[in-house]
Amino acid sequence: MVMVDVSGKGEVFREALALGVIRLKAETVRLVLEGKIVKGDPLCVARVAGVLAAKKTSELVPLCHPLPLSSVEVCPRVVDGGCIEVLATVKTCAQTGVEMEALSAVSAALLTIWDMVKQYEKDENGQYPSTVIESIRVVRKFKQV
Repeated sequence: MVMVDVSGKGEVFREALALGVIRLKAETVRLVLEGKIVKGDPLCVARVAGVLAAKKTSELVPLCHPLPLSSVEVCPRVVDGGCIEVLATVKTCAQTGVEMEALSAVSAALLTIWDMVKQYEKDENGQYPSTVIESIRVVRKFKQV
């Protein structure tokens, strides 16, 4: 195992956008929108969690380079009655890209939402049959040439 040697590459502007979705009960999403989640505002806390995760990516992903991030924006939003979508945009001027940082931001934001709403998602057996995190992916990456 090795961390890829990027010492021969020049620093250029790079940007990555990642996206993911959490499917919840429609009632849970309604509680989020009405500000009735006991733990607080999941969308607000998810933004912060996503930024923190992007900044810590090289500590979480073993062979990922630590990068000087110039911008991290995490945008959760309700997309229909039972889904919350999270879009993360990460920017840097570095020798390698920021896809992993964008994916980490989305993942942490979605996990935070789940953690904050899980009490509303449980069924009578204490399970989460309708709660699903899905479609976490890079939707765009850009490198200034």
